[in-house]
Amino acid sequence: MPSLHATPLTDWHRTHGARMAPFAGWDMPIQYTGILEEHEHTRTQASIFDISHMGEFFLSGAGATTALARIVTHNVETLKPGRCRYGFMLNDAGGILDDLIVYRLAPESYMLVVNAATTATDLAWIQAHLPAGLHVEDRSLALAKIDLQGPRSFEVLAHCLPGTWTDLAYFAFRSVTWNGMEVLVSRTGYTGELGVECYLPWDRAIELWEAFLAHPIVRPAGLGARDTLRLEIGLPLYGHDLDPEHTPVEAGYGALLTSSADFTGKSALPLVRERLIGLTVEGRRSPRAGDTVFLGDRPVGRVTSGSFAPSLGHAIALAYVAAEAAEAETFFIQTAKAQLFAQRVDLPFYRQGTARMKLG
Repeated sequence: MPSLHATPLTDWHRTHGARMAPFAGWDMPIQYTGILEEHEHTRTQASIFDISHMGEFFLSGAGATTALARIVTHNVETLKPGRCRYGFMLNDAGGILDDLIVYRLAPESYMLVVNAATTATDLAWIQAHLPAGLHVEDRSLALAKIDLQGPRSFEVLAHCLPGTWTDLAYFAFRSVTWNGMEVLVSRTGYTGELGVECYLPWDRAIELWEAFLAHPIVRPAGLGARDTLRLEIGLPLYGHDLDPEHTPVEAGYGALLTSSADFTGKSALPLVRERLIGLTVEGRRSPRAGDTVFLGDRPVGRVTSGSFAPSLGHAIALAYVAAEAAEAETFFIQTAKAQLFAQRVDLPFYRQGTARMKLG
């Protein structure tokens, strides 16, 4: 078995009792005190997450905007410097190769944040689709990423990093100098709560991590809580709810596809075979990825993500079902041990998140 990659904080996690497990080729903390406790603390206070396994690419130079617009679905023409946008990179059939955030650093300069499991393939794909004269730089092992998330996160941010933060808009970012290093602070996240994602030099990650932890309301949280938090607000996980076999339209993100550029896979988007829907299940018994979804006695799809939702008190799931069945109200999910009654609901499941709250 290949050895796992370590983040700059892996030793800290082990020293402080984190339960570790492989994730996308990395040795990652799953939980510290418990998923339910870490989930609740993020929903009510502020938590930090080590997300240094993510990939970061940089693209700049004359023609970067035009070239990037042909590779990703983002409308980069309307993206202003200092703002970022979520979107996709597609194959020729419109299937999702990755979901990513594009940061516009300057008129012809961008940072792309990609998933850990697809970093190598994403890099190769981008390189193969760039015109001569443009080069993408992989800084994935030069930049650490620490996410500070929770409704009280900006109290912590104001205490730890210089500057006024109440004017930072949702999906905006800025860089600050702290302890002699540059930290890019982005008002984004994967939890549904107010928060930021911080990018900083790999070998100095422990400094910011411990500075955040020195604040009395901050606790570390692992990937277990990150997964339940993201599922409650209906955010997809690549490799589960997003994959090369489904398009962004099928995944429910057609409204994001506003780019007028002729990006790869665009012509295939009108074809909708399946749709990703949200399902709720009474009780704590959770559907799991791969469980079959039935409409009556007819199998119509499969669960892609499922879990008990701590903030809601019952189980939830995302599932791809045949397009003609996607508007049905009730389904059954066949698990390994039981048949569960499920109701279709509009996403997000959890609607009290603070991510978009106004500051100041």
